[in-house]
Amino acid sequence: NGQEFIGFATLPEQVHRKSVKRGFDFTLMVVGESGLGKSTLINSLFLTDLYKERQIPTGQSLVEKTVSIEKKTIEIEERGVKLRLTVVDTPGFGDAVNCEECWKSVERYVDEQFNKFFQDESGLNRKNIQDHRVHCCLYFVPPYGHGLRQMDVEFMRRLHRKVNIVPVIAKSDTLTKSEIIKLKSNIMNDIETNKIKIYQFPECDSDEDEEFKQQDRELKASIPFAVIGSNCVIEVAGKKMRGRQYPWGIVEVENAAHCDFVKLRTMLISTHMQDMKEVTQDIHYENFRAQCISQMQQVALKERNKLKRESAANFDTVGDADKLLQQKDEEIRRMQEMMRQMQEKLKESGKDPAKALSLEKLDWMLQDA
Repeated sequence: NGQEFIGFATLPEQVHRKSVKRGFDFTLMVVGESGLGKSTLINSLFLTDLYKERQIPTGQSLVEKTVSIEKKTIEIEERGVKLRLTVVDTPGFGDAVNCEECWKSVERYVDEQFNKFFQDESGLNRKNIQDHRVHCCLYFVPPYGHGLRQMDVEFMRRLHRKVNIVPVIAKSDTLTKSEIIKLKSNIMNDIETNKIKIYQFPECDSDEDEEFKQQDRELKASIPFAVIGSNCVIEVAGKKMRGRQYPWGIVEVENAAHCDFVKLRTMLISTHMQDMKEVTQDIHYENFRAQCISQMQQVALKERNKLKRESAANFDTVGDADKLLQQKDEEIRRMQEMMRQMQEKLKESGKDPAKALSLEKLDWMLQDA
């Protein structure tokens, strides 16, 4: 018996066509002190030159350096798929002598993007909302040291509930393999000790093939990624590769035996970019949105209570005035009654009518009052 089809099996293709036509947005933030190779790594990841106009700062300019925010947006197209990539850099982070509050500028920027999206989403026209929320934060840990510094811990604790943090070990070619393994272990122990929530890889579906599951296990085991960046293309034995030339040999950027660059690129671009966007929308932004609505409700409740108190106070004032008027009227009525009684007694006793007249005048004055 031939099975009849309705046709809704083409829905994924319809969604795919609309998504490809609309294009995709992704915002990547890079955080780390100067000299760790952030710009070089970004250029290596996306095969572009984002910072061709950047000038090397002088020593004098670094004395009072503060954390600033630089944002660059480029459009990349690959096999008909368009990606609007926004890279947010934080020059000056960790460069000052006192880095106690260097995380504040970054947190303020993340909150501003959430607030702007919330305002646009709450407006009347929601057709052309631009999403500039930070979907991923690459945090560069220096290769020197034995783990996370206090500045690194403070930054992650302040930002881990607002953005997907992916820690990377910068310039890992300065370390031996055993040193990299030890530094990775120390960093993960520090993250667990300080209860920091870095980006969590989603669990693989049961219907995924074994190759994808193995790749997922390798990616999870590689965190934090030990990376090397290079803008130089070196030719070795007739083969061109991106790498670094040293007197003792060549470090290949895209060689998995030399560093985790390929794993980071696979995770960031090929496998988990959409998941990072969904986590940003469903968890980080929803938490921010819930806080905003809760604060708005509290402000509205305070205003209502204030109006109630003011109206009650006004009502009490009016009530007191009415009571005073009633007491005065009662007093006047009592005095008038007393005057009438006195006049009757005077008339009965035949007293002087002039006195009675003066009493009547007093009664008239009381009535006017």
